[in-house]
Parts: sequence; C-alpha cells; structure tokens
Amino acid sequence: MSITSHDVARLAGVSQPTVSRALRGDHRVSEATRTRVREAADALGYVPSEAGRSLATRSTHCVGVVVTDLTNPFYPHLIGPLHDTLEQHGYRMMLFAERSEAALETERLLDRSIDGVVLTTAVIGSGLPAELTRRGLPFVFLNRETGTGNADAAVVDNEAGGRLVAEELLRLGHTDIALIGGPAETTTGRDRELGFRIGLSEAGVGLPRRRVRQGPFDHGTGYEGLLDLMAENPRPTAVFCGNDVIAIGAINAARRLGIDIPGDLTVIGFDDLPMASWETFDLTTVRHDLDGMAKAAAGLLVDRLAGNSEAPRRTVFAPSLVPRGTHAPR
Repeated sequence: MSITSHDVARLAGVSQPTVSRALRGDHRVSEATRTRVREAADALGYVPSEAGRSLATRSTHCVGVVVTDLTNPFYPHLIGPLHDTLEQHGYRMMLFAERSEAALETERLLDRSIDGVVLTTAVIGSGLPAELTRRGLPFVFLNRETGTGNADAAVVDNEAGGRLVAEELLRLGHTDIALIGGPAETTTGRDRELGFRIGLSEAGVGLPRRRVRQGPFDHGTGYEGLLDLMAENPRPTAVFCGNDVIAIGAINAARRLGIDIPGDLTVIGFDDLPMASWETFDLTTVRHDLDGMAKAAAGLLVDRLAGNSEAPRRTVFAPSLVPRGTHAPR
C-alpha cells in the first residue's frame, strides 16, 4: 500500500493540511514543525505528488519568470534573489526565456501550470499585461514597466539616476556631452534619458540629436555607438551609457581608437553590475539595489497570490552614483 500524507501526519502528530504546507516550505509553519514533518516523510519514504496537490488546492505553487534577454548579464543577477525569496514562501520558479516578448506564447503562461508571473523585460505598450489581467493571472513588473502604472512593480527611479549622471558631468565641467541609450520602447531606456536631459537642461546645457545613439542594452550598442560618435568633429568629452554593458562596449571601442579614459573621454554607466568594479573596467556608474528589487518583486507577487493586497503597489528604489576610474574633470 502506498504511503500518503495522512500517514505522515499521524507519525508527525500534525494535521494533513499542515503536512502539505510544511513540505512546500510555507513560512506560516514553524521551522520545528517543518523539520518534524520532513523527518516523518523521510522515515516513511513519502514523496508528495505535485499533480495531486495542484488538483486539491487549485494551486501549483509555481511562479513563472519571463526574461527575453538572457544574453544581458543584468538579468542573471535577478534570478538568484528571486528564486530564494519565492522558495522561502513555498513557491518554485519556472523560467520562460524567449528572444522577444512577441515570440512568447501567451498560452504557455495561461495553461494552469503557474500561479503568477514576474515580468522582467516588458516594453512600453505591450499587450501581455492586459491579457494576463483579462485571464486572471496575477503578475508583477520587475525592473521594467509598460508605462501604465496599474500593476504591482519593483523598479529603480531611472529618471533620478539619469539626473545624477547629468549633475556629475556638469560638476566636472563637461558641456559637450553624448548619450548612448537603451531602447526607447523600454521604461528604463526612456526614463534614464529623460532624467539626463532634464538635469542638463536645468544648467542650460543641451543634448542635440547628433550626440545621441540608441540600441539594445548590449555590448554592440556601446561599441558601435562610440565609434560613430568619435567620428564626429569635435568629439564629445563625456558619454552617459544606458547601462553598464553598453558602457563596457564603449570602453572597448575607445581602446581600439586609442582614446584615453578618463583623460580624453569620461564614460558613466548604469546598474553597477559586479563586472563594473573589475579592475579592467573600473567603471563609474549608477548603483541601485538589484537584490532588494528582486526580493521586493517576489514579495509583492506572493502577497497578491495570498490575497493580501488590493490596489497595485509600486516599490521604487533610489539610485546613487558610484565614482570609480572612468570619469575626470574636463
């Protein structure tokens, strides 16, 4: 005869629902009880059935994470804290990785295999959030939003970060300034540029279109963008890059051209990825709490799934400037 959760409950001296909650790591069950239940399950050789659990509770205790740009080293740094926080609340994580949001088959998210979704690479005007809402699947924005402001979100204050960079460049005496930004259809690309432009304009410094290059948040955008900018006469003396990966591409292009950083050119990035502090880059950049942002997104979604929240909540993380070795006075 097969061992059931009721057998485990009798051995552990708890109720059958407590066994189910304890074995999925529910934080509402004390650590002592979880340990006793696990020991009882191990002694009996009991293995819980996910299919049976899902049928009984109408919950899979699995959360989907949508990432459309795994080549960007930014996103892997979100996965770890997301996974850990969801696991603490008894949820498993399923990664949905596609080349673009358009390539993502919405039905894969809506086939009852997951209870909720974390959207990390949303674009402005995306129809996916509206479809998830229509179909009743809870979700949270992490890092990027769609610009509507009607859903749970954990993000950095990108506009404030752009202003920080503008203020620093102006303090250093730069006035011939360029931008290599991210995609305009993302809130991260749009808002970082907006804050940067506002910061410059308040000091009477313009950012003409000829000094702006845009593209994906990748190395190629920075590399090709800087080669293009440096072909102009006069050359800019400082460039703000939409993220650290773009900035690293710009640094590599400057090295190819024999341009000294920071003597001839100041370069500032955004995100403060671990590689930004590597000695070979020593990148001046804008820092925000990647771990905290990921954990906040997981917490917002868990609360939503538990029915503990009504109106959408937006957690915004403040940025700060991290001075290293790629900036200098004009």
